[in-house]
Amino acid sequence: MNTDPISDFLTRIRNANLVGNTTVKIPYSNMKSNIANILKEEGFISNYKIGTENNVKNINLDLSYKPEGTPQINGLKRISKPGLRIYSRKGEIPRYYGDLGITIVSTSKGIMTHKQAWQERLGGEVICVIW
Repeated sequence: MNTDPISDFLTRIRNANLVGNTTVKIPYSNMKSNIANILKEEGFISNYKIGTENNVKNINLDLSYKPEGTPQINGLKRISKPGLRIYSRKGEIPRYYGDLGITIVSTSKGIMTHKQAWQERLGGEVICVIW
């Protein structure tokens, strides 16, 4: 039993990047699947697949690397945690690292990047930052 599955998701990606793995297997959840979709759209991962192994659903991420061999994901940080939730109002969602990274936000219309939330004038829980 994992008390913070999103932190586990981010840590597995971080560890795979540090070792240089090209794939990561992560236990499935709808929220993790939505975050993986955002990572693919933003170019941080090349692809992801949802598969079943021994009656357990998993998300298989294919990590992206630059031509010189460095990972596309330079860093990941969990913002809102189970013990301390962080919320932002519309128009106040933080932008980190000079807007080079993305902030993933859980809104009333689903999980989206800070750019999409700004366009739709939504606020919500700030889940994590990826740069």
